[in-house]
Amino acid sequence: MIEVRNLTKRYGDKQAVNDISFSVEKGEILGFLGPNGAGKSTTMNMLTGYISSTSGQILINGVDILEDPIKAKANIGYLPEIPPLYVDMTVDSYLGFMYDLKKCKLPRKAHLKEICDLCKISGVRHRLIRNLSKGYKQRVGLAQALINNPPVLILDEPTVGLDPNQIIEIRTLIKKLGKNHTVILSSHILPEIQAVCDRIIIINKGVVAADGTADEIATHLTNEHKMTVRIEGSTRTAADKKEIVEAIRKISGIKYVRADMEREKGIYDYDVEAKEDVDIRRELNSICRQHDWNILMLQLSDMTLEDIFLRITMGDDANRLKGAEPAAAPANTSEKPKFSLNVKDGELVAEEVEEEEKLLVDQSFDDPDEEKNEGGEE
Repeated sequence: MIEVRNLTKRYGDKQAVNDISFSVEKGEILGFLGPNGAGKSTTMNMLTGYISSTSGQILINGVDILEDPIKAKANIGYLPEIPPLYVDMTVDSYLGFMYDLKKCKLPRKAHLKEICDLCKISGVRHRLIRNLSKGYKQRVGLAQALINNPPVLILDEPTVGLDPNQIIEIRTLIKKLGKNHTVILSSHILPEIQAVCDRIIIINKGVVAADGTADEIATHLTNEHKMTVRIEGSTRTAADKKEIVEAIRKISGIKYVRADMEREKGIYDYDVEAKEDVDIRRELNSICRQHDWNILMLQLSDMTLEDIFLRITMGDDANRLKGAEPAAAPANTSEKPKFSLNVKDGELVAEEVEEEEKLLVDQSFDDPDEEKNEGGEE
């Protein structure tokens, strides 16, 4: 339905999009992601025919958008981030105008009623657009994209300004539309993309950095085996932390272990990472039995779409942004300093920390008065 071949766009000496290719099939909902300045908006503008490419080809339902732009655009319903509304018109007159502009052949009265019911704007059809809330304006913008029942829908931030109930309704609508349309959805709300889209493309620095489902991209990015485990020590004090961390470190295949904050009174969570294809759960359970410790929670840490996005667009800087250290960083005098985040006097403070060993251990164990600190900060 949509085919992009070797698409490139330059603005003078700046190359915004660099030789990207991808395709989207009928009935597929594609999430299109990218940080600011990555080329995402430029690509979407080329897909809709708003700007031309420097080189490459875009086919919309088999029609080249540069060779026959009118025919290609007739296959597209587009909702930009700022809806193209004429605020001095009523909703009814505006949609009627768009119906004529798009030369729609469907029965006028019945089709417009169906569109209004679908977007839940039937109750405001006779109101001026300027007097509508931002959420209703967004719905009217979506309604104009659906007029003429185009096979391709390109939606840029379609849920901006909507309340939680409306967001759920629009998500449901997009899923419903995806059964008979090809949908490209761009949004900075990553949970929304993960909830709606069948497939994700992440563009970074003008190139396609990832293409696939969230699970496929996560598997490609990392084979790390991470978990969070909550262990109740024998004394229910901060002194348990050092003993538990030292015991976990001795398990074969461990790459990383860190005591997290106190989650229950005297009980701490531990972030643990093992080597690829190493399952430490049974040995961990055995050690806890030997020491009369109780495992109150064990959760495998799957990568979220936010983790994936940060890893692709920021690399190792993503770990520092999220307040965590790289799992196994080699000693290097030229290595960038590492920081820990702590709350002091009601403010979030970043403090440089030193890593004495390859396996990270809670640095607070060096303080004999640690038991007085029930915060459990690293």
